[in-house]
Amino acid sequence: MGGLRRALPFLSVLLVGLALLAVAGYFLLTHTTNKWFEADLALRSRLAVVSARQSLKRNWGGDHAKLAETLADITRDERIMSAAACTEAGERLAATSSYPAEFSCHSVLERMREEAARGADSWSMNPDLPSGRVHLSVTLVGDTEESRGAVILVHDLSYLSRREATTRNLLLLAFFVLSVGASLVTLVAVRFAWEGWTTELRRALTGGGPTEFQPLVRDVRALAERLASEQEREARGGLWSPARLRATLTQYLQGERVVILANRAPYIHERGDDGVQVLHPASGLVTALEPVMRACSGVWVAHGSGSADRETVDAHDCVLVPPGEESYSLRRVWLSEAEEQGYYYGFANEGLWPLCHVAHTRPDFRAEDYDHYVAVNRRFAAAVCEEVDSDDPIVLVQDYHFALAPRMIRERLPRATIITFWHIPWPNAERFGICPWRDELISGLLGSSILGFHTQQHCNNFIDSVDAFVESRIDREANAVVQGARRTVVRPYPVSIEWPVHWLGDVPPVAECRAQVRRDLGLADDALLGVGVDRLDYTKGIEERLAAVDQVFARHPELRGRFTFVQIAAPSRTKIAKYRALSDRVEAAVADINARWSSGGYRPVVLLRSHHEPAEVFRTYRAAEVCYVSSLHDGMNLVAKEFVAARDDERGVLVLSQFTGAARDLTEALIVNPYDLRQASDALASALRMPAEEQAERMRSMRRLVSEFNVYRWAGRMLVDAAELRRRERVSGRLATPSGRIAREGA
Repeated sequence: MGGLRRALPFLSVLLVGLALLAVAGYFLLTHTTNKWFEADLALRSRLAVVSARQSLKRNWGGDHAKLAETLADITRDERIMSAAACTEAGERLAATSSYPAEFSCHSVLERMREEAARGADSWSMNPDLPSGRVHLSVTLVGDTEESRGAVILVHDLSYLSRREATTRNLLLLAFFVLSVGASLVTLVAVRFAWEGWTTELRRALTGGGPTEFQPLVRDVRALAERLASEQEREARGGLWSPARLRATLTQYLQGERVVILANRAPYIHERGDDGVQVLHPASGLVTALEPVMRACSGVWVAHGSGSADRETVDAHDCVLVPPGEESYSLRRVWLSEAEEQGYYYGFANEGLWPLCHVAHTRPDFRAEDYDHYVAVNRRFAAAVCEEVDSDDPIVLVQDYHFALAPRMIRERLPRATIITFWHIPWPNAERFGICPWRDELISGLLGSSILGFHTQQHCNNFIDSVDAFVESRIDREANAVVQGARRTVVRPYPVSIEWPVHWLGDVPPVAECRAQVRRDLGLADDALLGVGVDRLDYTKGIEERLAAVDQVFARHPELRGRFTFVQIAAPSRTKIAKYRALSDRVEAAVADINARWSSGGYRPVVLLRSHHEPAEVFRTYRAAEVCYVSSLHDGMNLVAKEFVAARDDERGVLVLSQFTGAARDLTEALIVNPYDLRQASDALASALRMPAEEQAERMRSMRRLVSEFNVYRWAGRMLVDAAELRRRERVSGRLATPSGRIAREGA
């Protein structure tokens, strides 16, 4: 059965092809045989007239009864129905009794004169009569004025129709026999070819077989080992959790501390009217990494940007977080305004950010910005080296702010295991080649032991960039880049969120959230609510999202007055002119939509342009009927997964841009092209009308995926891969190790 299923597509194409050939053959054969028959009839007509020419001449100008007898003799041929003799002037001299009245001598000879002008002495055609199709042939006779004229013969073509039917039936029979035979031959060939292929593959898997199978065998073995290891760990540990992540760190890395380097800190201390407040920045990176640090402990090295950050650190610029839990240390690094402007706002966010995102914004590269970027990367790398407690630490370098840091850390700590994760897309090699310092950035990242991206496509783009711009050896089978003795493994690690989300412990149940949010917004209890949650960034497609909402009201008038869309937009990078201009355009778009569709106290769109704490955001998630993520280009986008995690009532619909990494995971969302406003608006309207049963089915599937592929699994996979990389390096003798370490790892 398996072989038959595999052969079905080929058999279908084969049968269709044979059918087309049979149809084409039928028409070609019918056309050719008809031409042959017509030529044969024309020849018969001429021969019949020639054989009776003397009798026709004798009686042409005399006894017409004798002439009729001669014509009757000619029609004794079973296929000649009737005949007529016509003078050159178009007068009929004689005709058989069955001669059709439709063929008058005058009209026939008019056509014959046209043919004679071309030098022909005969002419034929195949007209249709009520009794059926016939063949009409005209032949000139006589060489004197008295005997000059033409003989018209009418042939019965019913036999030709019978021959065509016989030909068609024979072709259908041949097609059937050929189809059955070709199908049987194909099935037998597929069976033997498949058996031969699998036999050779089995031989290759056991050490024999042809050499062309060896690359495939290596991939199959690696995949089998990886899957077996994953299944064993899953069966032993169950769902990934903080406890399991800690156990993994203890088992594979002897419980070593993890040092994270990221620009953004998980906690910011700000001075306010009521004293110092602790804020949680709107950041996908923080959303992903903060639960990992709470599970593993260690040190988070980040920029201290809060107005009260200096007041809360100790003499070593460290503070224990989270407040009240104190499970890990936050090391803050201070930057001058010029350094922050050049490194963060300049090179990172006016250069690399638009370079890596296909959002139609031109990247700006300035040499002075890059100089600050180099200096700040060096300062952060030094801070990391100060925080490690061994000469072979585990360091997690995060995102595009620190492309140079892995190489700088490697120079000071050659034995470090450096895992770098690039949280945004990596563009193709041609686009990345725009950057004037492309070689330096790639070289910096190749200081990593493992370099992670969200998707395999981003991994492929990076390797292509290395191939285009940096001298190295690329091991495409292992997805690794080799420079000298140093190997950097490039792998996809789709990032996710914690499960369960600890912020939900501070959020009321869904029914209470619905009532609270509608009351706060001044909406009716039965109002339909949509939500978007983003930083004010041009890559998030906020303008396109608002345009789609506008289309909802224009194309679905029944939703006017009932549907309200809330856009939570945290201000971002306000020192950059493009971001300020975006903020102004968003505000203008909201005002325009509200002016067009509002009535009374109803507001179609509510723009909340301020920072919101996670608990407030999750409260809004729970209150909404639909969440729209419209990113124009995103590495992953964790807002989509946060919305799914918030909906423990298994209600709500996620409308998700196809240009996010999350769209590869959350396939039960309504996937749209955010540039297609009609498609996006129809998806929003469909989401608002979706039956509860379908909502539950879709949400249940997405929640299962987010729970299983959570952030602890993301971190666990990277740490286990790092441990395996360490083990291989130590076994191969490239790195020295304290006595007994390998034995404990193998235990």
